[in-house]
Amino acid sequence: MRTPAPPRGSLVGRRHESDRIGELTGSARAGRGGALVLRGEAGIGKSALLDHARDTASGFRVVRVSGSQYEAELPFAALHQLCLPVLGHLDELPAQHRDPLLVAFGTATGTPDVFRVGLAALGLLAAAARERPLLCLVEDAQWLDAASARVLAFLARRVAAEPVALVFGVRLPCPAGELDDLPGLTVEGLADADARTLLASLSHEVLDEQVRERIVAEARGNPLALLALPRAGGFAPPEASSVTTRVELGFREALAGLSAGARRLLTVASADPTGDPGLLWPAAQRLGIDLPTAGAAASATGLVEFGTRIRFYHPLVRTAVYRSAEADERRLAHRTLAEVTDPVVDPDRRAWHRAQASAGPDDGVADELERSASRAEARGGAVAAAAFLERAAELTLDADRRIGRTLAAARAALSAGDADRAARLLTAVDGSGPDELRNAEADLLRGQIAFVRPGDGDGPVFMLRAARRLAPLDPARSRESYLEALEMGLLVGRASGVMDTVLAEARDSAPPPHGPDVLDALTVLAAQGHRAAVPLVREALDGAGEALWTRHPALAVTLAAELWDPHTHATIIEWLMKNGRESGSPLVLRLGLAQAASGAALAGDLDRAMAAIAEEEAIADATGAPSITYHRLHLAAMRGRREEAFALFGTATAAAATQGVGQLVANVHWAGAVLHNGLADYRAALAEARRAVAHGDLFIAGFSLPELVEAAVRCGEREAAAEALASLTERTRASGTATGLGVAAYARGLVSGAEDDYREAVELLADSPLLPYRARAHLLYGEWLRREGRRRDCRPHLRTAHALLSGAGLEAFARRAADELRATGETARSRSGHTRDRLTMQELHIARLVATGATSNEVAARLFISPRTVDAHLRNIFRKLGLTSRRQLKDLPDLTASA
Repeated sequence: MRTPAPPRGSLVGRRHESDRIGELTGSARAGRGGALVLRGEAGIGKSALLDHARDTASGFRVVRVSGSQYEAELPFAALHQLCLPVLGHLDELPAQHRDPLLVAFGTATGTPDVFRVGLAALGLLAAAARERPLLCLVEDAQWLDAASARVLAFLARRVAAEPVALVFGVRLPCPAGELDDLPGLTVEGLADADARTLLASLSHEVLDEQVRERIVAEARGNPLALLALPRAGGFAPPEASSVTTRVELGFREALAGLSAGARRLLTVASADPTGDPGLLWPAAQRLGIDLPTAGAAASATGLVEFGTRIRFYHPLVRTAVYRSAEADERRLAHRTLAEVTDPVVDPDRRAWHRAQASAGPDDGVADELERSASRAEARGGAVAAAAFLERAAELTLDADRRIGRTLAAARAALSAGDADRAARLLTAVDGSGPDELRNAEADLLRGQIAFVRPGDGDGPVFMLRAARRLAPLDPARSRESYLEALEMGLLVGRASGVMDTVLAEARDSAPPPHGPDVLDALTVLAAQGHRAAVPLVREALDGAGEALWTRHPALAVTLAAELWDPHTHATIIEWLMKNGRESGSPLVLRLGLAQAASGAALAGDLDRAMAAIAEEEAIADATGAPSITYHRLHLAAMRGRREEAFALFGTATAAAATQGVGQLVANVHWAGAVLHNGLADYRAALAEARRAVAHGDLFIAGFSLPELVEAAVRCGEREAAAEALASLTERTRASGTATGLGVAAYARGLVSGAEDDYREAVELLADSPLLPYRARAHLLYGEWLRREGRRRDCRPHLRTAHALLSGAGLEAFARRAADELRATGETARSRSGHTRDRLTMQELHIARLVATGATSNEVAARLFISPRTVDAHLRNIFRKLGLTSRRQLKDLPDLTASA
């Protein structure tokens, strides 16, 4: 039973909470869905508010879900509760949406992807809500299994265009979880006057005034305490313990007077979270319990209800019953439940009960748990797998097998996104044992844990330690660990700070087994420069039958950029996007989209960059992860809007300072240098460029050199410009790409003032995919010609520069070109309004997809939103662009030119 509430329509003292719930259901009734998370201590009235939501949501279909403390590790258990009442609409979904749900619920084979399951569940709820609005009430959400929690959080963020409302009840305190970012409301205790009203209206106890006042004081506005303290036989004396603890103690006191049979019956019931009478009654019979007598006595307490389901008055009652039983009694209950659980139909629950029944090591039970972990992983239940493996390790007698299972449990926990649990498990593997291979595996896991923890920069440190341990045991794996340390340095810190250590150690301790590899290439690069290293870098990128980007995509992207090689960069992006979409991996797809956005920004295709950013942000939002920042910086730099860019730079710098991500800071400085050169603020550009090259970061330092040359020349700092040009020339001549050589040529023209250098730049960059650099070659040549007094000669180059820059939306550099044209006496043609200027990034992406023929369902699947949400966006798009149909979108060249 849930926390009792006053009679319908007479909820006491909850005006604000009631109003918020009414606003939510009112909006959902109008087709504007949403979610609300009610947070509060046990017994504070969350369940009563959920009841109130149910009772006042006239015209709604109501589905109620309850998290279970004992089922928190069974994947998709809560989602199945949510979907079961509306599964009649399953056939209305297309097969690509229907199948993921069937896999998640175990009725079809395959590995469920949480986000495809989420999209399928969204479609199912939307189909059910077409008949009448849908209200989903989720009680005890702190105990949702991890897979269900992620899907429900996904749904909560995606029902804005559906007549669907979700209300969650979450007990405080609870650890951080998937629901943290949803709209929430903390449910506080009742005011004293309301507490007295509730106690007087619902208590059947005869209490004198002094006792009543003391109960009100003790309960501190907690409705469950107000009702449970007197019915549980009194109240505890004043103490520092929480209301929850006092109420739980009161429940235990109520159990004290029961017979041994009644207490045993309640213990068995508390040990089985399913509340299935088909398990409880056979278990009770095996234990010789007199069911009529024991059941009547237990029911008379009011703490439990025996029916088609066994329901406790409150989760705290279940906890109190279970904890009050002696350890031997609890083990007996679990052993008996295991005996009556079908090993074919429910082998995992049987294994779990057997594990809870074990008082010491039991290799047979441990083996059974390991098999359950394998089944859980096959269903996508990494949380369940971690729990099974952790308990298996506890029951394993052999030390080596115990460590192996502990490491497997940590890997499963990390895969489930629970880095803290994984770290706790690894404390049992202290690294001081004789098995260096196990110690290395533990360090690899510690490195991966550090990598996913915000602000934890120790990942490369652990990877380096693992690499050292693996060097004499498995040189090939050791070198991979060194590469992982280097790649982590790129992502969580500053690769240049890790590289020296990696290269020195890898050279001495783990030579490559089959000829030079990427570590050798980087060693030569650091010691001998680009001319000697570039052939090795290219060979490392291509790999011996396996391209580097298939194993280390972030490092491969960086090396391609270091070579000024946009074509290889494009190949890597294509692989990432294809692999990400086919595998369904949000991580790989987001990395691919981020690189696609960066590549498009560097190519001057801002529409494609904005579309990729919008899709990456949609996936980040669907997964509850923060959006990637690098590609947004690259777009802002090229777009050239001062205030917009400054706001982003400030946010990125603050995030980098908090998280210690030096590489992100370097990107901010490069973006600032590009922006300020476009704005002709050369002193600021020079300062930013100097900061960007200071640490010699791969890719960023090289790309910042032309910005440094231009800014230094404009500021009259010829020596700094010459030094930067020498470094840029050494890099680009070694790589030999037309793009790199062309950029170096116009930088050389800035220093030398020689017309041949500008001509060479224009010729080399004529076919470069990097439009901004091609346009800047014309701009710089045109500026030089004008300053030479050759007004007629400069105009064609300035016109070309302005047309390229304004057409692409590179506003700062386009203004520079327009100003130069005006100085020749010619007025630059103003660019007509572009579609991108009137739409948000997501609207632009949706418009481009629809313009290429995508249906609402196809767009919805791409962006993890519902078709109704797509249609709502389309209505806004039509209004902003003055259109009336999808067909008209296809006629807009802004949308179809680069789609």
